[in-house]
Amino acid sequence: MADHSFSRRELLRSAALAGLLVPAAGALSACASPAGGGNPGGSQAPATGAKTATNPLGIAEDKPFEVVIFDGGFGDAYARDIHQPLFTSKHAKVQIKHSATKEIAKTLQPRFAGGNPPEFINNSGDNAMDFGALAQDGQLQDLGELLDAPSWDDPNVKVRDTILPTAIEIGTYDGTFSVLNYASTVWGIWYSKKLFDDNGWEVPKTWDEFTALCEKIKKSGKAAPFTYAGKHPFYIYETILTLAAKIGGADVLKNIDNLAEGAWKAEPVAKAAGAFAEIGSKYLLQGTAGLDHIQTQTAHNKYEVAMLPCGSWLENEQKDTTPADFGYAMFPLPSFDGSDALPYGTLHSRPGEEYFVAAKSANPRAGMEYMRAMLSKDGAGKFTELVSTLTVVNGAAEGRTLKPGLQSAAAALKEAGSNVTYFRFRQWYKELHDEVAAATGQLMSGRLKVDEWADRIQKKSDAIKNDSSVKKFTR
Repeated sequence: MADHSFSRRELLRSAALAGLLVPAAGALSACASPAGGGNPGGSQAPATGAKTATNPLGIAEDKPFEVVIFDGGFGDAYARDIHQPLFTSKHAKVQIKHSATKEIAKTLQPRFAGGNPPEFINNSGDNAMDFGALAQDGQLQDLGELLDAPSWDDPNVKVRDTILPTAIEIGTYDGTFSVLNYASTVWGIWYSKKLFDDNGWEVPKTWDEFTALCEKIKKSGKAAPFTYAGKHPFYIYETILTLAAKIGGADVLKNIDNLAEGAWKAEPVAKAAGAFAEIGSKYLLQGTAGLDHIQTQTAHNKYEVAMLPCGSWLENEQKDTTPADFGYAMFPLPSFDGSDALPYGTLHSRPGEEYFVAAKSANPRAGMEYMRAMLSKDGAGKFTELVSTLTVVNGAAEGRTLKPGLQSAAAALKEAGSNVTYFRFRQWYKELHDEVAAATGQLMSGRLKVDEWADRIQKKSDAIKNDSSVKKFTR
């Protein structure tokens, strides 16, 4: 799949040249802007209104704003049918222009360059815009005022006290909270409970048990043991890095995020990469390298493959093709050996599915108020039921009907407790993400050895670290 997203330098260069491209950019933004016009070049003052008890962020009650949703695993019905009606229940006169796209960067980059971005963006998917570059160019609205505003449900409770603290940590760039990671995503190895039960296959808890299970499934001829989205190698590099953290501890991923010297050549990373390279050489569904996420997930639903790594959006993404008795479930990565730094049950879980308000849009306060509605228990709870994914809103899933896969993920997350890992370089340095994905695809197909894979990625990490034009982030 071609990646049409802009690099950091292209984003900054486009923004700088926007003044030279007024006719073209203006023409594009004019046809894409909400009624009432945009905010070309940020020359007009953003829309505001009086702050009141019912309008604590002071949005203009007569000004429109625009919502753009990534049309991926969650679709966009949650925005149209849950969040937007919730918003208009308190702001009936505010017009919302809604659109959805699978290619966020390709669709929106020209509008950011032209100074006419939409107010509210779900920046997700393979074609997401580079958050590091957006932060560097001042395109992300400071959401601190949102955190300190009264919550949608209780005026005596601030928004910041209704959400997971990690949501604030993950959404902070250069000391400023500016990105809302709304879904509480859980990653793991997904399987069909029906397929496993019918064949007497047991969930593995050690790496030896995992490889023995792969061998048993292969010999049975009933399914391929393992697959991943070959065209989108993030799915498998996520799994490799989670295993590396289990082996060596959370600092393994912190060092990678912080562009530390030799971070990609660390022994836990090499062990994890080698372990999955072996899976790639022996147990993959035929043709995996050429398949995208939907193709591999559909093969899974057809019982052509037994296991695949994914996040907890999977059940919703496949709802139209999953057999009624499939029984989605997931398990955490097996323990590699007895010397693992983190125990069995450790998960990669973190707030994900990013949303932001464009700082240079015409009506950013409306975008923040829309987020305030999203962070209500009603908005988050209905989201969880509709798309089968937990959110960062405390208690929003209580009393809600959860599908089998989400029940499994929620139970695994509860069992993990504090043994949760994550990494952030994917959002901070898109060029590094691209390099890791490309190199990992070659590793899994046998075209790179582990040391060559590590050398290639470390070289890119070092180049970014030494590039003064790239803004650095640390954790």
